[in-house]
Amino acid sequence: MSDAEKKVVSYHEIGHALVAAMQTDSAPVQKITIIPRTSGALGYTMQVEQNDKCLLTKEELENKIATYTGGRAAEEIVFGQITTGASNDIEQATKLARAMITRYGMNDEFDMVAMETVSNQYLGGDTSLACSADTQKEIDQKVVALVKEQHKKAKALLQQNREALDRLALYLYEKETITGEEFMRILKGGTQG
Repeated sequence: MSDAEKKVVSYHEIGHALVAAMQTDSAPVQKITIIPRTSGALGYTMQVEQNDKCLLTKEELENKIATYTGGRAAEEIVFGQITTGASNDIEQATKLARAMITRYGMNDEFDMVAMETVSNQYLGGDTSLACSADTQKEIDQKVVALVKEQHKKAKALLQQNREALDRLALYLYEKETITGEEFMRILKGGTQG
């Protein structure tokens, strides 16, 4: 990874962590790293729920989508351009938004109507739509709108906390891996050492 790429990845990962930290009902950040993984990821932000959760609210799912978009949002704010680094985030945000609309009944217009079914749940969970082509088009529009709304929220949170974004990204850039405790200490204005 070049020095310029390392800087972009630092901001990207801090973007995820900062959006997560700025929302209520969001799992706390445990670790952030910009050391590339063998899976192809250039870095990652790990969040772990405090308690075992079986149910997630609509707000918690929206927060997850916003957090997925936080990396790309940071790139846009800081560098004024976007990279391919958000491809997995985009996939995860889209998948979650679609499930909210088609399977979890979290859309006022569709209410509690299942628009998608899951088969082979334990073998990867193949999904198939159970609706007309017109409804499928509406679902696609609602998925796009939901992800866009959360992306907009993530950008606003990062813009409001730009100083912390810069401070944390520089620290991650220098250290390459930081703990959730370090992240929170720096976020709250503590010393970086």
